[in-house]
Amino acid sequence: MRTSKPITVTLGKQQASLDARLQSGAYESASEVVRAGLRALDREEAALDEIMRAKIREAINDPRPDIPAADVFARLRSRHAGR
Repeated sequence: MRTSKPITVTLGKQQASLDARLQSGAYESASEVVRAGLRALDREEAALDEIMRAKIREAINDPRPDIPAADVFARLRSRHAGR
């Protein structure tokens, strides 16, 4: 039993990229190309998520004292007032 359903996709400029991959023999079908693209997107998003998690952990573990929000906004207003 099929676990996926057929879809229609309009690629626009990316059609040439798909066609080149098929002509090269690297992929046998448009479905393979799209699945590979989605897997790459999943990997990219997972990597970005991990980078953000690491930055958040770093910020939470930063031993320096917190800066009051009022001070931060005052600095921002001051910086942008000169523009």
